[in-house]
Amino acid sequence: MLTVENLYQSYGDKVLFADINCTIEPYDRIGLIGVNGTGKSSFLKVIAQIDKPEKGHIKHADDYVIEYLEQEPELQSNQSVIDQIYAGDSVIMKTMRQYEQALSRLEKNSQNEAAQKHLLNMQEEMDKTGAWEANTEAKTILTKLGVTDFDKPVSELSGGQQKRVALAKALIQPADLLILDEPTNHLDNDTIAWLETYLTSYEGAILLVTHDRYFLNRVTTIIFELDQGNFYRYEGNYEVFLEKKAEREALEVSDQQKHENLLRRELAWIRRGARARSTKQKARVERVEALQEKKQHQTHRSLDMKVGAKRLGKQVLELENISKSFADKQIVTAFSHLFKRGDKVGIIGPNGSGKTTLLNMMAGRMKPDTGQVTVGETVKIGYYVQDDSDLDGDQRIIDYIRNVAEVIHTKNGETITAEQMLEHFLFSRPMQWTYIRKLSGGEKRRLYLLKILMTEPNVLFLDEPTNDLDTQTLSILEEYLHVFPGVVITVSHDRYFLDRVVDQLLVFQPDQHIELFYGNYSEFLAAQPAKETKQPREKKTRKPTKRKQRLSYNEQREWEHIEDDITALEEALENMSEKISAAGSNVEKVQSLFSEQEQLEQLLEHKMERWEELSLRIEMIGNQS
Repeated sequence: MLTVENLYQSYGDKVLFADINCTIEPYDRIGLIGVNGTGKSSFLKVIAQIDKPEKGHIKHADDYVIEYLEQEPELQSNQSVIDQIYAGDSVIMKTMRQYEQALSRLEKNSQNEAAQKHLLNMQEEMDKTGAWEANTEAKTILTKLGVTDFDKPVSELSGGQQKRVALAKALIQPADLLILDEPTNHLDNDTIAWLETYLTSYEGAILLVTHDRYFLNRVTTIIFELDQGNFYRYEGNYEVFLEKKAEREALEVSDQQKHENLLRRELAWIRRGARARSTKQKARVERVEALQEKKQHQTHRSLDMKVGAKRLGKQVLELENISKSFADKQIVTAFSHLFKRGDKVGIIGPNGSGKTTLLNMMAGRMKPDTGQVTVGETVKIGYYVQDDSDLDGDQRIIDYIRNVAEVIHTKNGETITAEQMLEHFLFSRPMQWTYIRKLSGGEKRRLYLLKILMTEPNVLFLDEPTNDLDTQTLSILEEYLHVFPGVVITVSHDRYFLDRVVDQLLVFQPDQHIELFYGNYSEFLAAQPAKETKQPREKKTRKPTKRKQRLSYNEQREWEHIEDDITALEEALENMSEKISAAGSNVEKVQSLFSEQEQLEQLLEHKMERWEELSLRIEMIGNQS
């Protein structure tokens, strides 16, 4: 067990966290959540005892071992991959390192008797320490993470490959507590799915920070939250956290009906698993979610985002037989596609398959070897790239955004000021006068994202926008893109983000072919088994026939009227609010009206729950056909 007592840490004049008391017990699976800049990475470093806290203590047994994966790990560039993996002071790590060195020496000089004898000795040591299993597991982990050249020098690896090597090292080191800071960055979707499975059977405790909400929901069983210097602990995964946080905020905020609750919408998506729906069903979901949100308040969101954009003509973007290769590697082969107004497209594929290259060709930053890219005359591209944030540390936040635009315009012709947009993206009015150099890495990425949106583009290119952004910022971005009237084209490995934002996918295949799929990422995954596997016909044993589910007559009648019932109840609640306001200081009348209002709210809640139940039933019935 690790115990934290009265932990306090600040950065300049900003208190990151104060008076934190908590414990980490064996086999805990803990997710750490907080807006960028609240001190998540600082908390991890203090727990890992890389940094010392200003106040407080961390207590554990003398033989307690902590393994820490930094967000941007630094590896020894003069070492090979396998040497880096086996770096460590434990007996098993030393034995495996010495065994690999002995094996390498013998491979260079197979006739050397001394080398042969040394290898035999090391094989005996591997037997004694039980290191063979760890050796096999290490190489399996590397292979699963996409690193196959074990003897390659670290200096020759890309940044993403180095992150995967560092992750592999962290996973195989024997530890009581494994701390992971954004472990899914630079991993493709298949690798993230493997990592989820691997961590569920990890023998020690786990404390992690990640922006991947599906990953967070499936791996963790406890949530720690840092919020404006305060620390909260929730028993449960991300889904439970959303619900309990919403309840906590509802108690803290009195004026609940003036604000929407973004957490409720996220919770609804998690619970439904983002299953396929028709356009009409999606509209029903949004209506019910809006009703659920109406009673709640989200402290950081008070801006109505009826987003506008520059007028977009009929012609948007057309790719005609474009191809691209680097050296001897073909990246894109004879790809054609027509992007239309309203398209929300995700680009997915393994790391290094050419996703960013495709974006760069569409943006005019790179020319295809063959083929043509045609951009419509009215197109105004906003391009969010991974690395080029273009931030001047000596500039104030407000000036950085005002240099782009003082205001942006809504679809209704109204204006939203730079200050309001900054508030919406979690930069408070006082914070807006802070120098950029004082921001955390995640805060800088959030500010850069806002700068792109302030240019009022009508075509958005987003290259891995979820990296280094916190879950709350991602929710705001998803809400923005949901009402964005232009075209969105995004490269992302974040499955939750893809499910919420896109309705089409461009899928990079191993043969450089790019396949178009209509649907989000979860729908794409669901479609794969049907394509790749067929039911064997060898066994002729008959299984009991399942009766197809269907709605009863009464349920069908209920479904036909339930939306009208919900609308009527909503209108009744609005009328009741007006009556309460009109009652003024008449206490008895107000109390009576409040009682009626409460009954209406309970009835509305029941109707909404019933609507969701029937909606899911109808969806299951549709899947049977």
